[in-house]
Amino acid sequence: MNKIILNSILIALSFIGNLKADIKYTDQQKLHQIVSHVSAKNIEKDIRKLIGFGTRHTLSETQSTTRGIGAARRWIKSEFENISKQCNGCLKVYFQKETISGEKRIPNPTEVVSVIAILKGQTDPNRYVIMSGDIDSRVTDPMNATSDSPGANDNASGLAGVLEVARVLTKYKFNGSIVFAALAGEEQGLFGGKIMAKQAQKDGWRIKAVLNNDMIGNISGINGVINNTTARIFAEGTRQNETPKQAKQRRFTGGEVDSPTRNLARYIDVMADRYIPNLDTMMIYRLDRFGRGGHHRPFNDLGYPAVRIMETNENYNLQHQDLRTEKGVKYGDTIDGVNFDYAAKLTALNAVSLASMAWAPNPPVNVKISGAVQASTKLNWDKAGNNEKKIIAGYKIYWRLTDVSQWQNSMYVGNVTEYTLKNIVIDNYFFGVASVSVDGFESPVVFPGDAGSFGK
Repeated sequence: MNKIILNSILIALSFIGNLKADIKYTDQQKLHQIVSHVSAKNIEKDIRKLIGFGTRHTLSETQSTTRGIGAARRWIKSEFENISKQCNGCLKVYFQKETISGEKRIPNPTEVVSVIAILKGQTDPNRYVIMSGDIDSRVTDPMNATSDSPGANDNASGLAGVLEVARVLTKYKFNGSIVFAALAGEEQGLFGGKIMAKQAQKDGWRIKAVLNNDMIGNISGINGVINNTTARIFAEGTRQNETPKQAKQRRFTGGEVDSPTRNLARYIDVMADRYIPNLDTMMIYRLDRFGRGGHHRPFNDLGYPAVRIMETNENYNLQHQDLRTEKGVKYGDTIDGVNFDYAAKLTALNAVSLASMAWAPNPPVNVKISGAVQASTKLNWDKAGNNEKKIIAGYKIYWRLTDVSQWQNSMYVGNVTEYTLKNIVIDNYFFGVASVSVDGFESPVVFPGDAGSFGK
């Protein structure tokens, strides 16, 4: 064989070998334990309780002790308080409220009241991951606040998931803070999320993830498909608050599919593969269902990483419908449309994702990359804060082909602030960096530059 050709083959093989760095994970027994503690029976019990309030419409009764959104939110608050008692007061529980008026679906002054419960972190309490579900329900007419509106799947299922994750995770202590949010006013204009996101920004919360759960219980789609083995993660691309300068930079460096929201979705997808038996997630590159919205959007609007987690196959006959039967077809969001074991799967997915991120160090800050017209790629990032010295082990660099959705390769590089990947050309791959704790918990991957930053 020609010596030049042989040398070229050997170089190519060496290069390919360099690219095949294994993604080695530390399997976390605590996360398997968390999955085992999620109870479908508890979820069913909470859904039935929420249905029992008749309607949870944002404009419904607030003084009754048994009917309407007032009774529902007081019960939710009492449940969080009962959970907190079991962990010696580990939760800060409060109503978050604001009076809304002059809106299309809230024309008259109405107090929109959400329930927030915070499990404070031990080493980095101002770093937050959030799980949310919606309190309110509705029928066909979005202004009908009196008719029965069970809202079993939309969204007692998501809210029951939030309560159950709070029960499970309050048995542990975490480095970062975890927030359990029961948000109101979703059907009337995403007001609970808007109020919470605005207040979090005002208070300087360092939000690293929002997991909005909206309809996590139906397995029988209007398309005739019955499926309890998949779930969807909706994740938008570029930040809504990206500046023209940042957009111009992104045009030349990439990042359209590597926003912090997209890398949060990839993180959750990995958690499903590793810890949730018989569940595969679909990462959908869109803010939400086509032309629709949910309570993660107000957080996205302010630049925070936020996704929607939900069932794969929706049944539109069971959403936003008056309770009735027409021509043999049943309409309305009732308890028989919820599969509790499936809801428990998606609840467990939230639980392990939140726990893993809260145990992990803060995602790397100020990640930068260089290597244009060079044979190698160099990444660098800021040193971890003093509060994380005891928990951080080091960093892992990830890379993948540009047309592949999930990270393909990784290399643990130790507790350094820069590293050069030799003979890996920057033009051909996307890159990112994750923080790794001493016990093996990883942060989400951070794409270099403003496009991928999770903030400080």
